[in-house]
Amino acid sequence: MSSLIFGPITSRRFGQSLGIDLSPENKQCNFDCLYCELKGAKTVQKVSQAPLVEEIIDELKEALLKYENIDVITITANGEPTLYPDLAHLVDEILKIKKEHKLLILSNGSTIDQPEIQSILSKLDIVKLSLDCVNPTCFKKLDRAHKGIDIAKIIEGMKEFRAHYRGELVIEILVVEGLNDSEVEFQALNAVLQEIKPDRIDVGTIDRPPAYAVKGVSIERLIELSHFLENLHVTIAYKKNYIPTRRHFCKEEIVALLKRRPQSFEDIALCFDEESLKNLNALVDENVLHVKSIAGVNFYKVS
Repeated sequence: MSSLIFGPITSRRFGQSLGIDLSPENKQCNFDCLYCELKGAKTVQKVSQAPLVEEIIDELKEALLKYENIDVITITANGEPTLYPDLAHLVDEILKIKKEHKLLILSNGSTIDQPEIQSILSKLDIVKLSLDCVNPTCFKKLDRAHKGIDIAKIIEGMKEFRAHYRGELVIEILVVEGLNDSEVEFQALNAVLQEIKPDRIDVGTIDRPPAYAVKGVSIERLIELSHFLENLHVTIAYKKNYIPTRRHFCKEEIVALLKRRPQSFEDIALCFDEESLKNLNALVDENVLHVKSIAGVNFYKVS
Protein backbone atom coordinates (compact mmCIF):
# COMPACT_ATOMS: atom_id res chain seq x y z
CA MET A 1 0.00 0.00 0.00
CA SER A 2 1.35 3.44 -0.92
CA SER A 3 1.64 6.10 1.74
CA LEU A 4 -1.75 7.59 2.61
CA ILE A 5 -0.41 10.85 4.01
CA PHE A 6 1.32 13.55 2.00
CA GLY A 7 2.48 16.86 3.32
CA PRO A 8 3.02 19.37 4.53
CA ILE A 9 2.10 21.33 1.41
CA THR A 10 1.99 25.12 1.49
CA SER A 11 -1.15 26.56 -0.10
CA ARG A 12 -1.77 30.28 -0.46
CA ARG A 13 -5.45 29.52 0.08
CA PHE A 14 -5.37 27.22 3.13
CA GLY A 15 -1.91 27.53 4.69
CA GLN A 16 0.17 24.47 5.64
CA SER A 17 -1.84 21.40 4.69
CA LEU A 18 -1.38 17.74 5.58
CA GLY A 19 -3.11 15.61 2.95
CA ILE A 20 -4.85 12.24 3.23
CA ASP A 21 -5.11 10.26 -0.03
CA LEU A 22 -8.09 7.89 0.05
CA SER A 23 -7.11 6.27 -3.26
CA PRO A 24 -3.32 6.02 -3.18
CA GLU A 25 -2.94 3.17 -5.67
CA ASN A 26 -4.84 4.51 -8.71
CA LYS A 27 -7.37 7.04 -9.94
CA GLN A 28 -10.91 6.21 -8.81
CA CYS A 29 -13.37 8.93 -9.73
CA ASN A 30 -16.90 9.42 -11.00
CA PHE A 31 -15.63 12.27 -13.20
CA ASP A 32 -13.03 12.07 -15.98
CA CYS A 33 -12.42 15.80 -16.33
CA LEU A 34 -10.61 16.94 -19.45
CA TYR A 35 -8.22 19.07 -17.38
CA CYS A 36 -7.37 16.45 -14.73
CA GLU A 37 -3.65 16.13 -14.04
CA LEU A 38 -4.13 12.38 -13.59
CA LYS A 39 -4.24 10.08 -16.58
CA GLY A 40 -7.71 9.59 -18.06
CA ALA A 41 -9.60 6.63 -16.60
CA LYS A 42 -13.01 4.99 -16.77
CA THR A 43 -15.40 6.54 -14.26
CA VAL A 44 -16.59 4.52 -11.26
CA GLN A 45 -19.51 4.71 -8.84
CA LYS A 46 -17.62 3.44 -5.81
CA VAL A 47 -14.04 2.98 -4.65
CA SER A 48 -12.41 -0.45 -4.51
CA GLN A 49 -9.09 -1.32 -2.84
CA ALA A 50 -9.84 1.32 -0.22
CA PRO A 51 -7.41 1.73 2.67
CA LEU A 52 -8.73 0.87 6.13
CA VAL A 53 -9.73 3.66 8.49
CA GLU A 54 -7.32 2.24 11.07
CA GLU A 55 -4.41 2.46 8.61
CA ILE A 56 -5.23 6.06 7.79
CA ILE A 57 -5.54 7.10 11.42
CA ASP A 58 -2.28 5.40 12.40
CA GLU A 59 -0.40 7.23 9.63
CA LEU A 60 -2.12 10.51 10.46
CA LYS A 61 -1.13 10.27 14.13
CA GLU A 62 2.51 9.75 13.11
CA ALA A 63 2.38 12.65 10.67
CA LEU A 64 0.89 15.03 13.24
CA LEU A 65 3.76 14.21 15.59
CA LYS A 66 6.33 14.65 12.82
CA TYR A 67 5.12 17.87 11.21
CA GLU A 68 4.66 21.13 13.08
CA ASN A 69 2.75 24.27 12.12
CA ILE A 70 0.02 22.40 10.24
CA ASP A 71 -3.04 24.56 9.61
CA VAL A 72 -5.32 22.12 7.81
CA ILE A 73 -5.82 18.37 7.46
CA THR A 74 -7.07 17.78 3.91
CA ILE A 75 -9.13 14.78 2.83
CA THR A 76 -8.57 14.17 -0.86
CA ALA A 77 -7.90 11.31 -3.29
CA ASN A 78 -6.60 10.29 -6.67
CA GLY A 79 -10.22 10.71 -7.66
CA GLU A 80 -13.29 11.59 -5.60
CA PRO A 81 -12.93 11.27 -1.80
CA THR A 82 -16.68 11.11 -1.05
CA LEU A 83 -16.77 7.73 -2.84
CA TYR A 84 -14.67 6.29 0.01
CA PRO A 85 -16.97 3.68 1.63
CA ASP A 86 -16.08 4.43 5.28
CA LEU A 87 -16.01 8.23 5.05
CA ALA A 88 -18.39 8.78 7.99
CA HIS A 89 -16.27 6.61 10.29
CA LEU A 90 -13.04 8.19 9.04
CA VAL A 91 -14.28 11.74 9.67
CA ASP A 92 -15.39 10.84 13.20
CA GLU A 93 -11.98 9.32 13.96
CA ILE A 94 -10.09 12.32 12.57
CA LEU A 95 -12.21 14.68 14.65
CA LYS A 96 -11.06 12.84 17.78
CA ILE A 97 -7.37 13.58 17.12
CA LYS A 98 -7.20 16.72 14.97
CA LYS A 99 -7.01 19.13 17.95
CA GLU A 100 -6.66 22.73 16.72
CA HIS A 101 -6.20 21.78 13.06
CA LYS A 102 -9.03 22.51 10.65
CA LEU A 103 -10.47 19.62 8.64
CA LEU A 104 -10.99 20.19 4.90
CA ILE A 105 -12.27 18.04 2.03
CA LEU A 106 -11.61 18.60 -1.68
CA SER A 107 -14.56 17.19 -3.63
CA ASN A 108 -15.91 17.47 -7.15
CA GLY A 109 -19.37 18.01 -5.64
CA SER A 110 -20.92 15.04 -7.45
CA THR A 111 -22.43 13.47 -4.33
CA ILE A 112 -23.52 16.60 -2.46
CA ASP A 113 -27.19 15.93 -3.27
CA GLN A 114 -27.06 12.81 -1.08
CA PRO A 115 -28.34 13.42 2.48
CA GLU A 116 -25.77 11.08 4.03
CA ILE A 117 -22.89 12.93 2.34
CA GLN A 118 -24.30 16.28 3.47
CA SER A 119 -24.46 14.93 7.02
CA ILE A 120 -20.84 13.77 6.94
CA LEU A 121 -19.46 16.95 5.36
CA SER A 122 -21.37 19.15 7.80
CA LYS A 123 -18.88 18.02 10.48
CA LEU A 124 -15.91 19.48 8.61
CA ASP A 125 -14.48 22.98 9.09
CA ILE A 126 -14.04 23.66 5.35
CA VAL A 127 -15.73 22.03 2.38
CA LYS A 128 -14.40 22.80 -1.10
CA LEU A 129 -16.59 21.72 -4.04
CA SER A 130 -16.05 22.07 -7.78
CA LEU A 131 -18.56 23.78 -10.04
CA ASP A 132 -17.02 24.34 -13.47
CA CYS A 133 -20.29 24.70 -15.41
CA VAL A 134 -23.98 25.03 -14.69
CA ASN A 135 -24.99 24.42 -18.30
CA PRO A 136 -25.66 20.66 -18.81
CA THR A 137 -23.95 20.60 -22.22
CA CYS A 138 -20.81 22.27 -20.87
CA PHE A 139 -20.83 20.00 -17.80
CA LYS A 140 -21.07 16.88 -19.96
CA LYS A 141 -18.20 17.95 -22.24
CA LEU A 142 -15.86 19.25 -19.55
CA ASP A 143 -16.36 17.09 -16.47
CA ARG A 144 -17.36 13.87 -18.26
CA ALA A 145 -19.35 12.52 -15.32
CA HIS A 146 -20.43 8.94 -14.69
CA LYS A 147 -23.79 7.99 -16.16
CA GLY A 148 -26.71 9.30 -14.10
CA ILE A 149 -24.91 12.27 -12.52
CA ASP A 150 -26.98 15.40 -13.17
CA ILE A 151 -25.60 18.94 -12.80
CA ALA A 152 -29.06 20.21 -11.78
CA LYS A 153 -29.10 17.76 -8.84
CA ILE A 154 -25.57 18.83 -7.86
CA ILE A 155 -26.62 22.49 -7.82
CA GLU A 156 -29.71 21.76 -5.73
CA GLY A 157 -27.57 19.68 -3.39
CA MET A 158 -25.16 22.57 -2.93
CA LYS A 159 -28.04 24.90 -2.08
CA GLU A 160 -29.46 22.42 0.45
CA PHE A 161 -26.04 21.87 2.02
CA ARG A 162 -25.36 25.60 2.30
CA ALA A 163 -28.69 26.11 4.06
CA HIS A 164 -27.58 24.12 7.12
CA TYR A 165 -23.77 23.98 6.89
CA ARG A 166 -22.11 26.22 9.48
CA GLY A 167 -18.53 25.80 8.31
CA GLU A 168 -16.77 27.53 5.41
CA LEU A 169 -17.99 26.56 1.95
CA VAL A 170 -15.58 27.16 -0.94
CA ILE A 171 -16.51 26.68 -4.61
CA GLU A 172 -13.78 26.10 -7.21
CA ILE A 173 -14.15 26.94 -10.90
CA LEU A 174 -11.51 25.60 -13.28
CA VAL A 175 -11.61 27.49 -16.58
CA VAL A 176 -10.78 25.72 -19.86
CA GLU A 177 -10.37 27.50 -23.18
CA GLY A 178 -13.37 27.10 -25.47
CA LEU A 179 -15.51 25.26 -22.93
CA ASN A 180 -16.44 27.37 -19.89
CA ASP A 181 -14.54 30.59 -20.60
CA SER A 182 -17.45 32.59 -22.06
CA GLU A 183 -19.28 35.52 -20.53
CA VAL A 184 -22.56 33.64 -20.96
CA GLU A 185 -21.29 30.69 -18.90
CA PHE A 186 -20.00 32.96 -16.13
CA GLN A 187 -23.25 34.91 -16.04
CA ALA A 188 -25.05 31.59 -15.57
CA LEU A 189 -22.55 30.59 -12.88
CA ASN A 190 -23.10 33.91 -11.14
CA ALA A 191 -26.88 33.40 -11.04
CA VAL A 192 -26.44 29.98 -9.42
CA LEU A 193 -23.72 31.11 -7.02
CA GLN A 194 -25.92 33.94 -5.78
CA GLU A 195 -28.34 31.24 -4.64
CA ILE A 196 -25.71 28.87 -3.21
CA LYS A 197 -24.02 31.72 -1.30
CA PRO A 198 -20.55 30.16 -0.80
CA ASP A 199 -18.12 31.84 1.56
CA ARG A 200 -15.45 31.97 -1.13
CA ILE A 201 -14.95 31.18 -4.81
CA ASP A 202 -11.57 30.14 -6.25
CA VAL A 203 -11.21 30.76 -9.99
CA GLY A 204 -8.28 29.09 -11.72
CA THR A 205 -7.14 27.48 -14.94
CA ILE A 206 -4.87 24.68 -16.16
CA ASP A 207 -1.33 25.00 -14.80
CA ARG A 208 -0.19 21.36 -15.06
CA PRO A 209 -0.19 18.98 -18.03
CA PRO A 210 -3.83 17.83 -18.45
CA ALA A 211 -5.08 14.33 -19.21
CA TYR A 212 -6.53 15.46 -22.53
CA ALA A 213 -5.68 17.98 -25.26
CA VAL A 214 -7.20 21.12 -23.71
CA LYS A 215 -5.74 24.50 -22.80
CA GLY A 216 -6.10 26.99 -20.01
CA VAL A 217 -6.79 30.70 -20.35
CA SER A 218 -4.68 33.73 -19.49
CA ILE A 219 -4.67 35.33 -16.06
CA GLU A 220 -6.11 38.45 -17.67
CA ARG A 221 -9.06 36.39 -18.91
CA LEU A 222 -9.59 34.90 -15.45
CA ILE A 223 -9.76 38.40 -14.02
CA GLU A 224 -12.23 39.50 -16.70
CA LEU A 225 -14.48 36.50 -16.07
CA SER A 226 -14.33 36.95 -12.29
CA HIS A 227 -15.98 40.36 -12.72
CA PHE A 228 -19.21 38.54 -13.59
CA LEU A 229 -19.30 37.03 -10.09
CA GLU A 230 -21.03 39.85 -8.26
CA ASN A 231 -20.69 40.64 -4.55
CA LEU A 232 -18.88 37.37 -3.88
CA HIS A 233 -15.51 36.68 -2.27
CA VAL A 234 -13.39 35.59 -5.24
CA THR A 235 -9.71 34.65 -5.44
CA ILE A 236 -7.80 34.29 -8.70
CA ALA A 237 -5.18 31.57 -9.06
CA TYR A 238 -2.08 32.71 -10.90
CA LYS A 239 1.44 31.48 -11.41
CA LYS A 240 4.13 32.86 -9.15
CA ASN A 241 6.13 34.22 -12.08
CA TYR A 242 3.20 36.23 -13.42
CA ILE A 243 4.04 39.95 -13.64
CA PRO A 244 0.90 42.07 -13.97
CA THR A 245 0.38 45.62 -15.12
CA ARG A 246 -0.54 47.45 -11.92
CA ARG A 247 -3.17 50.19 -11.98
CA HIS A 248 -3.81 53.36 -10.04
CA PHE A 249 -6.98 53.70 -7.94
CA CYS A 250 -8.03 56.78 -6.00
CA LYS A 251 -9.94 56.33 -2.73
CA GLU A 252 -13.34 56.72 -4.39
CA GLU A 253 -12.47 54.13 -7.03
CA ILE A 254 -11.28 51.68 -4.37
CA VAL A 255 -14.53 51.99 -2.42
CA ALA A 256 -16.59 51.58 -5.61
CA LEU A 257 -14.52 48.51 -6.58
CA LEU A 258 -14.93 46.84 -3.20
CA LYS A 259 -18.65 47.59 -3.10
CA ARG A 260 -19.02 45.57 -6.28
CA ARG A 261 -16.93 42.69 -4.94
CA PRO A 262 -14.56 42.16 -1.99
CA GLN A 263 -10.92 41.69 -3.02
CA SER A 264 -8.36 39.36 -1.49
CA PHE A 265 -5.01 40.64 -0.21
CA GLU A 266 -3.17 38.83 -3.01
CA ASP A 267 -5.46 40.11 -5.75
CA ILE A 268 -5.00 43.65 -4.43
CA ALA A 269 -1.22 43.17 -4.46
CA LEU A 270 -1.51 41.85 -8.00
CA CYS A 271 -3.41 44.84 -9.41
CA PHE A 272 -2.71 47.95 -7.27
CA ASP A 273 0.25 50.26 -7.77
CA GLU A 274 2.16 51.69 -4.81
CA GLU A 275 0.07 54.87 -4.50
CA SER A 276 -3.15 52.85 -4.63
CA LEU A 277 -1.93 50.66 -1.79
CA LYS A 278 -1.35 53.80 0.29
CA ASN A 279 -4.91 54.91 -0.46
CA LEU A 280 -6.19 51.48 0.53
CA ASN A 281 -4.35 51.52 3.86
CA ALA A 282 -5.65 55.00 4.56
CA LEU A 283 -9.23 53.79 4.04
CA VAL A 284 -8.59 50.95 6.50
CA ASP A 285 -7.23 53.45 9.06
CA GLU A 286 -10.34 55.58 8.51
CA ASN A 287 -12.56 52.51 9.13
CA VAL A 288 -14.07 52.85 5.67
CA LEU A 289 -12.75 49.37 4.90
CA HIS A 290 -12.27 46.30 7.07
CA VAL A 291 -10.68 42.89 6.68
CA LYS A 292 -12.56 39.57 6.74
CA SER A 293 -10.85 36.17 6.76
CA ILE A 294 -12.56 33.33 4.89
CA ALA A 295 -11.09 29.82 4.95
CA GLY A 296 -7.60 31.21 5.44
CA VAL A 297 -7.82 34.00 2.84
CA ASN A 298 -8.09 37.66 3.88
CA PHE A 299 -10.38 40.02 1.98
CA TYR A 300 -10.87 43.79 2.02
CA LYS A 301 -14.54 44.83 2.34
CA VAL A 302 -16.43 48.09 2.68
CA SER A 303 -17.42 48.62 6.32
